[in-house]
Amino acid sequence: MANRLQGMLDDATNHLDLAEELDEDYESLDETAGEWNDQALDASSSTRSECEAISQEIADLRHFKTLAASIRDNAKGKALLIALDRAFVELDRLGAARKAIIFTESKRTQDYLLSLLEQTRYGENIVLFNGTNSDARAQTIYKDWLKRHQGSDRVTGSKTADTRAALVEHFKEYGKIMIATEAGAEGINLQFCSLVINYDLPWNPQRIEQRIGRCHRYGQKFDVVVVNFVDRSNEADARVYELLAQKFQLFEGVFGASDEVLGAIGSGIDFERRIAGIYQNCRESEQIRANFEQLQRDLSGEINEAMVKTRRIIMENFDEEVQEKLRVRADESKSARSRFERMLMDLTQTELIDCAAFNDGGFELHRTPADIENGGLAGIELGRYELPRRSGDAHLYRIGHPLAEWVIQQAKTRDLPAAQLVFDYEAYGSKISTLEPYRGKTGWLTLRLITVMTLGQHEQHLLVAASTAEGEVLTEIDPEKLLRLPAVMQVAEPFNATDTALQADIETRKATLLRDINQRNLGYFEQEVQKLDAWADDLKLGLEQEIKAIDVEIKEVRRMAAVSATLEEKLAQQKHQRELESKRSKLRRELFIRQDEVEAQRNDLINQLEVQLQQEVQAHTLFTVAWELL
Repeated sequence: MANRLQGMLDDATNHLDLAEELDEDYESLDETAGEWNDQALDASSSTRSECEAISQEIADLRHFKTLAASIRDNAKGKALLIALDRAFVELDRLGAARKAIIFTESKRTQDYLLSLLEQTRYGENIVLFNGTNSDARAQTIYKDWLKRHQGSDRVTGSKTADTRAALVEHFKEYGKIMIATEAGAEGINLQFCSLVINYDLPWNPQRIEQRIGRCHRYGQKFDVVVVNFVDRSNEADARVYELLAQKFQLFEGVFGASDEVLGAIGSGIDFERRIAGIYQNCRESEQIRANFEQLQRDLSGEINEAMVKTRRIIMENFDEEVQEKLRVRADESKSARSRFERMLMDLTQTELIDCAAFNDGGFELHRTPADIENGGLAGIELGRYELPRRSGDAHLYRIGHPLAEWVIQQAKTRDLPAAQLVFDYEAYGSKISTLEPYRGKTGWLTLRLITVMTLGQHEQHLLVAASTAEGEVLTEIDPEKLLRLPAVMQVAEPFNATDTALQADIETRKATLLRDINQRNLGYFEQEVQKLDAWADDLKLGLEQEIKAIDVEIKEVRRMAAVSATLEEKLAQQKHQRELESKRSKLRRELFIRQDEVEAQRNDLINQLEVQLQQEVQAHTLFTVAWELL
């Protein structure tokens, strides 16, 4: 970095840009840089010139290099070995598996930890997990995993997803330690591991919570132990940890830091930015302490005791939507699934009621439905299916699984005659506060399938609308909530649900949907035009810079010709000048030609997008029912 900065200092026309080199090592740099972009930290003093600031940074970097090279013992690495020894003894005492995930923010630190641990008794089957997972170790694990699961529904066909699954399975079956960068903090399930080590502790509490959440999740059988590396001799480090541990309660407590609490600080980036400012500007312990105390006072205005009390009240009588926001679970409640997972499981239970036994975690398929065998899908295996998969022997049930595709197709082709549905609010088991005013009322409900062809894409949307017999419309997503409730179907007398309010509401919902699609496509259109304009500007700028460079060279040739001592030298310079002028003329012609080409391409793009933006809309009513809410 120092050498690169020196080169930039020598050529003052260049601009500083260290992001590319750093990005190769710190996987979350793009995200963080983007989040901090609007208030980027300026390392140089406003009273010094840019060149002076660069010179000082070069000196700092070279000093850091000398200091780093003088280090012979890594105390932090030794502390990690001590922590692992003590933690694994405790895991043995509790009966938990000897497994630990170590989080670091740098791939270079990840490599260092691998080299450190390979020399110890923890060196076998260490799993590395990062944003690319392209190292030889990961690819070997991936290839072995493919061989073991070839032909099964565990293989999704996505190399990225399958590699992640292979690394997690290898860690579960064979490994003791996984060393992960920030990429390991999202989207993987490590419920079989109960030891989290934050070798590098982020400042953003939401990122810490995501790390812990890999292990502290449904299915975890042991208390999750979190080990944090903190330099307590550093006043700023100590105060950061104090905030994270005490204010956000990240590492202990019944609930820990719920989304409701962390949500009070937005994305967590402002919090990071405030801490970065303290590290940047404060040097004395008293100054650091005063700034952190002010930060804590500011936070208290956002995360106060009233919020804690509110959470207690909510837990006494929480409705379904609050239950999904809070990652807590009453003893008698079912495990929280995403909306689409629940819908798929409910649909599957309806279609396979005679072929499978369902429980909280999934279902046991006892026999294959005759329609599947007749449809050429006789290869469907009997046994345990789970969504999400919690046991190693179960089949992962998901959208795209052949059995799920059959279930969905069966439901989509089912005949739905006119009927009356009597919904039972109490039988649902969870509180849906917005539906309570409609208990004891009746009305009509309709479901319409909207198919939209636009920008060459085929989109389908379901619109649900409902109204009461008195003409009151159910707003927002209340009609969808109504359909979640258990219901008894009663054969209804032929009826014609031409309720004016219902028909007006379904048309309003349709208009809103089409407006949203059009707004989204408008954004796409503007983005494409901006790309074309930017490309045209770059092209024009490049040619103009070449022309300017030739102008400078021509002036230099003329100057050399004027001072030439011999006729031969003058003739040579004149010849060189003619060649440069010819090249300049050619570039000028090319500039005009390219500008015409860009304009033609721009017009073609606009014409194509104008045609594609025309929406072809089809609406089909799937069913209309009379309803009653008990």
